[in-house]
Amino acid sequence: MSAIPYCADVLDPAVDVLQLPDVSKLLRLSVTRVQQMLRDGELIAVRRNGVIAVPSVFFDEAGEVVRFLPGLLVVLRDGNFSEEEILRWLFTEDESLPGTPISVLHTDHGREIVRRAQAMGF
Repeated sequence: MSAIPYCADVLDPAVDVLQLPDVSKLLRLSVTRVQQMLRDGELIAVRRNGVIAVPSVFFDEAGEVVRFLPGLLVVLRDGNFSEEEILRWLFTEDESLPGTPISVLHTDHGREIVRRAQAMGF
């Protein structure tokens, strides 16, 4: 079994993160399944204060991964973005959006974020 992938914590310290056992409880999955989701690229984790954690905003109010996030991560990786660059982009305010790309994924305009990511890859 491979190690649990994570990247440098490039997030603002104010960004709330969940440790893997908390993600497991939220998603109602085993910790090993959450680890597999990280290995499969469905989520991105950071190491904060020596602990691997996932931004809490990656999940919706129903306790599921935000609808377009896994596909968006694939699009950005296919565009040769590093994990750190993906996190920076997701959490950076955009004047043409009502907030950050990750916050827009929680609205009915999630497809627009994926479209923008596809355009950035070319």
